[in-house]
Amino acid sequence: MPEHRPRRFRSRPREVAPGDTPPLDVRAVDDLRFIRQTMERSAAFTAVPGWGMVAAGATALPAAWLASRHAFDARWLEIWITEAVLAVSVAVVAIQRKATRSGLPWTSGPGRKVLSSFAPPLAAAALLTIPLFRGHLGSVLPGMWLLLYGVGVITGGAYSVSVVPVMGASFMALGAAALFVTLPGNWAMAAGFGGLHIGFGMWIARRYGG
Repeated sequence: MPEHRPRRFRSRPREVAPGDTPPLDVRAVDDLRFIRQTMERSAAFTAVPGWGMVAAGATALPAAWLASRHAFDARWLEIWITEAVLAVSVAVVAIQRKATRSGLPWTSGPGRKVLSSFAPPLAAAALLTIPLFRGHLGSVLPGMWLLLYGVGVITGGAYSVSVVPVMGASFMALGAAALFVTLPGNWAMAAGFGGLHIGFGMWIARRYGG
């Protein structure tokens, strides 16, 4: 007769009932996750690159000199668009390097808040550029760019170190001067995107690390 071997039953993991207390390791993981998310939400974005800002500002000075040789024509616009792309590229690389050194990715909670607050004013400036330039109002563009860039720096700087909103207010003041005090547009751009970036960049580098 065939032998009857006893059946082996595999033990199933115990399901936690709604009223049961979860195991200690599960609670520890949940607590750590909650603490990390809370710290990310409350932390300031400290990966603002001081020396990267100085480098981006330095690129604006020759651009202002080149643009001053043109009277707000298509060539003038090309010079400043090229300068903007170059400055943004320098800033992105610098931010990435500083964030890697600090161990806080710039895609973390504070970094996302800075980007989501900084981007809309810049998008508005880019969109307004088209009808203003087509309407032969190129002389208005420097003041408008400085003004809206300052707005973006203030709103994004609310989640960063305290000196960043001060820099944004300085950009807004310079933009207002370019619009209403007949400050030459190219020199206002040199003073803002060049001088303010260099000055505040050196301050940030010394105070908060490069």
